Amino acid sequence: MSESHTYTTHVEWTKERRAALSSPSLPTIEVATPANFPGGHEGIWSPEHLYTASAEICLMTTFLSLAEKTKLVFKSYKSEASGTMEKAEKGFLMTRIHIKPTVVVAEESLKEKTVTLLEKAEKYCLISNSMKTEVTIEPNVLVK
Repeated sequence: MSESHTYTTHVEWTKERRAALSSPSLPTIEVATPANFPGGHEGIWSPEHLYTASAEICLMTTFLSLAEKTKLVFKSYKSEASGTMEKAEKGFLMTRIHIKPTVVVAEESLKEKTVTLLEKAEKYCLISNSMKTEVTIEPNVLVK
């Protein structure tokens, strides 16, 4: 794998406080100012949603990589995340992202290993490590 990677995106204003976000070979999505800001829009991805989601997605993909390397067999992975924006001296900042991953395993004996891998994924997530936002996880491992 190369030591450097570039990811290209394009934003084109469409109307009001809305735009189209695109990248070569990816689907275009509508983005906008979030509804809680003046002129914001309900039901459209905002930078704040995408920022929160990037940490959540990175945790998952890092966990998937670690699970593959350690041959952890699991039945499902899902998560939810909340990003907190607060007014600070410099203006609004995303101060915290809290991620709640839930992993289902087949045996009780896999719970500890799964929690350990989730914690390692948090430690090695390159997106979270690139943020100045505090990112925390609350792992939940179920046996079914």
